[in-house]
Formats: sequence, C-alpha cells, structure tokens
Amino acid sequence: MPYSDYETALVTGASTGMGAAIVRKLRERGLTVHAVARDAKRLQELADATGAIPHVVDLADLDALEAELDGLTVDVLVNNAGVSATGNILDASREIVDAMVDVNLRAVLHLARLLLPGMVERDLGHIVNISSIAGRYNFFGHTAYHATKAAVSQVSRQLRNDTLGRRIRVTEICPGRVETEIFGRNLGGTPEAMAEAWDTYYEGFESLTTEDIVATVDFAIEAPRHVNLGLIEITPTFQVPGGLTFDRRES
Repeated sequence: MPYSDYETALVTGASTGMGAAIVRKLRERGLTVHAVARDAKRLQELADATGAIPHVVDLADLDALEAELDGLTVDVLVNNAGVSATGNILDASREIVDAMVDVNLRAVLHLARLLLPGMVERDLGHIVNISSIAGRYNFFGHTAYHATKAAVSQVSRQLRNDTLGRRIRVTEICPGRVETEIFGRNLGGTPEAMAEAWDTYYEGFESLTTEDIVATVDFAIEAPRHVNLGLIEITPTFQVPGGLTFDRRES
C-alpha cells in the first residue's frame, strides 16, 4: 500500500474539524504529521493527543509560513484550511475577500511552490486539496468563496501537468455540506452562534461528517501507487448541487 511509501505529512487547518481528524488518521497510519493552524491552544492539545508536530502559523503570512516550513520534507500535503463568509460580494469587505483569497487559494499555491519540488526530486508524493461543491456549481453563497474553490480545482489539475513523469499524485476532494464549525464561525464564533448554526444548517439534516471526509482522504492515499484519484465529489444523499431558481419580478 502507498502508506508504506510515505513517511511525512503536512495538514493545514489542523486544529479543528476535518483537519484535526485527518491528522489523527495519518498518525494512526504511522506517518510523522506536521499540523499547521493559527489556534495555538487547540493545536497543542492535538499534538499532545496524537504526537503530531505543531506549527502555529497564519497561512496568510507568507514570510512566517516560509520560515516555519524551511527545510521541511513532506510526502503527503493535505490542503484543508479554508475560510468563508456569509453574504455575497455586494456586502463584502476588502478584508473578507482578501482572507478567502489568501487562505483558500494563495496558500495552496505557495505550499505547492515550497513543498512540491522536494516531492519531484524524490519522485514521490501526494497532494490532497479539499475544495467544495461551491467551486463546481452555482448556488447562493459568497462569490469569493465560490471563486477560490473553483480555482483550487484548476490548481489540482495543473499540478498533475507540472509533475508529469514523476510519481506524484494529486487528489481534489470536493465535499458538500459537512458538520464542522465553519457556519458557526461565520455567525460570530460565540457559543450562541454555534448553537444557531447547528439549528439552521445541521439539525434534522443528514449531513456529511468529518469521518466521511477522513475516510475519503484515506481511500485516496491508500489507492495502489499506480492509481491517481483526481477528483472525488462527495455529498450527502439528500443534498443535490443543481436546481433552477427563477425570481419573478412584478414591475
């Protein structure tokens, strides 16, 4: 199995939700895992529980990111970190748009720039990019979020071109609604906001869980070394990404 090919991994957005769960799985698989996130307290708790190596760094701070990862050898890179926002481009602030571009897209490109050359030199590596159905389908949501996730799809395909002839695999995992903290953070991150988000977006729905995403990541990495799973779209059975909305104007 390819897990025996790999020794090290790096996971972004590692302090909570899908990121933390992916770190746990990769540690169970025997990899040395570098866990990257901004939340020092949660990251240290994860490190204490799993033996992962914590890196407290803001992905939007390229100088800090380069300094933190300088000289690091990584076989499996999981770009999981992501930010979103309520509303759309009509009421967006500059800070909200920049945050989504910086974390959802810019960091993905720079992590590839920093870590992919080593994979190419060793002729071995796997990049897993967590995108979203928001990047593939048009529905109501924040324009910048849709745009950055669509760009991650293109980056994923292009990285395969960039590494042609090398044993480098690139997988884009494209989830629908997953039970994470993201909606609660969008509403303010308070306990009340978290409760409101759960009632609004998850209560009564059969959403995906973090374990569903972890199993998908695990499946992609564990595939035979000659197999590249380029795109895996995973949605709840009761969620469909399509549909027609027609707004009627009376005057």
